[in-house]
Amino acid sequence: MSKPVSLKVQLSSLPNNPGVYQFYDADGKILYVGKAKNLKKRVSSYFNKKQEYGKTRVLVKKIHSIKHIVVATESDALLLENNLIKKLLPRYNVLLKDDKTYPWICIKNERFPRVFSTRKLIKDGSEYFGPYTSMKTVRTLLDLIKSLYPLRTCNYDLSKEKIEAGKYKVCLDYHLGNCLGPCEGFQTEKEYHDQIEDIRQIIKGNLKSSIQTFKQQMKDFAEKMEFEKAQRVKDKIDVLENYQVKSTVVNPKINNVDVFTIISDETHAYVNFLQISHGAIIRSHTLEIKKKLDETDEELLQLGVTELRQRFNSKSNEVYLPFPVMVDDDLKVTLPKLGDKRRILDLSERNARFYRQDRLKQIKITDPDRHIKRIMGQMKSDLRLSEEPRHIECFDNSNIQGSNPVAACVVFKDGKPSKKEYRHFNIKTVEGPDDFASMEEVVFRRYKRLLNEEEPLPQLIVIDGGKGQLSSALKSLEVLGLRGKIAIIGIAKRLEEIYFPEDPVPLYLDKRSESLKIIQQLRNEAHRFGITHHRNKRSKGAISSELANIEGIGEKTAQQLLKSFKSVKRIKEASLENLTASVGASKAKKIYNTFHK
Repeated sequence: MSKPVSLKVQLSSLPNNPGVYQFYDADGKILYVGKAKNLKKRVSSYFNKKQEYGKTRVLVKKIHSIKHIVVATESDALLLENNLIKKLLPRYNVLLKDDKTYPWICIKNERFPRVFSTRKLIKDGSEYFGPYTSMKTVRTLLDLIKSLYPLRTCNYDLSKEKIEAGKYKVCLDYHLGNCLGPCEGFQTEKEYHDQIEDIRQIIKGNLKSSIQTFKQQMKDFAEKMEFEKAQRVKDKIDVLENYQVKSTVVNPKINNVDVFTIISDETHAYVNFLQISHGAIIRSHTLEIKKKLDETDEELLQLGVTELRQRFNSKSNEVYLPFPVMVDDDLKVTLPKLGDKRRILDLSERNARFYRQDRLKQIKITDPDRHIKRIMGQMKSDLRLSEEPRHIECFDNSNIQGSNPVAACVVFKDGKPSKKEYRHFNIKTVEGPDDFASMEEVVFRRYKRLLNEEEPLPQLIVIDGGKGQLSSALKSLEVLGLRGKIAIIGIAKRLEEIYFPEDPVPLYLDKRSESLKIIQQLRNEAHRFGITHHRNKRSKGAISSELANIEGIGEKTAQQLLKSFKSVKRIKEASLENLTASVGASKAKKIYNTFHK
């Protein structure tokens, strides 16, 4: 059976239920895993319409067979999709695998539990809190616990029988006050477990119960006139309150909430996760996702929420999101607009932005090709181009009251100046200060020459100016038969408006946009290059006229002198012998006498 018929049969047999679908190529290799509220409608949409994105069109061409798994709800489909992506690693799915082992805090399943950090989870009934994205956070928490509660660190089997038999003796920790000696029965099991319960609450971010317990202890010691003990308990309260001040960044009423935001560009997305407990951020992590099929922010955030909650074993029953996405049916979804909830969402977004900036700085150094590809992709999207602008040329005119009109063309390759390809133009056909006609001339001359010499043309032309200059440049492209073959835009200085041909409404890019920064750099470089040439031309003109004013010295002789001596100052200081060597005895004598009256 041929491939189209085979696919047609497979599509017709798909159910109208929620589930997960898998695409395979002719060799049986997994291409893509996706979820659907209605399997038949979603999978059929790949074949019933023209795909907008090139990568999706390539995927559809490779599909040879389709498998599916039906589940009860759409949220079940989301969880199954996430697990299958990590297990099968399909080529066209975003990458969600993670090989890191994160640290946990373990409360060991023992009669007198030990509390320590570990990277291994052992299913022996012990409690594990985490995982934490930073070992520093774990150490800070353990140091806090150690300063508040004397716990055992030995790994003895402290069964009731062995303690009563006097098998163990207290160690140095007991004498230093770091342990209360449960190994010899100096501390009861109830007292020890009361401490462990307080520790559980501290790890969860709830410091309130521990502070209240210590305050009551301090009060009891004070009433018994045991002021030294009361002071030691007060020191513990100060430690707890100081830790609480550092960690509490939101309203204490915000309890057991997961916060998710997303920042994305052309190639990657960054999903930030904040976990809030009792008004304190107890976890922050940013997940970097590489796009494969031009996925939307909604799709990527949905995947990010599922992956991060699974990875960090979150039990929160409420999530804050910037926009609605489908999540687990048991979760309450809040879209904050104002107040403390909105501020915590903004904080999460800031974390995602900072993470992205740090990654881009690292990539710029370690992987310049990826950096360039990302910038070019962003420019292609921002400026609505059909291809990445790897080769850009920018034009600028320069004249003062119509004198010495010149123009400059600067060239950028892969977002960087290619100075050896910069070109100056002296305006030849235009009289007076006419920017529009000057722009028309230089654009024509530039691309007429590139066509004649069969040199590569740019993907983008930037004109320094508004609609008038852009229209003039378009006339030249029209004459050369290049209109529509090269993208062209104009940038007006006042509000950084970007104009497109035949579009009266300008585009305003974000002031922080990297695309706008490159366009501004092009414009500024063209302006600098043009002004330098104009200044040199005016300077040489003034020098030439000063020499030409000497009787018997013409323009040709002036140019010869400048070529030999480089400046009028050196000509004035030159000896008669040196002048004679350059222009002959008769003219040398006239010049020497003029400057040495």
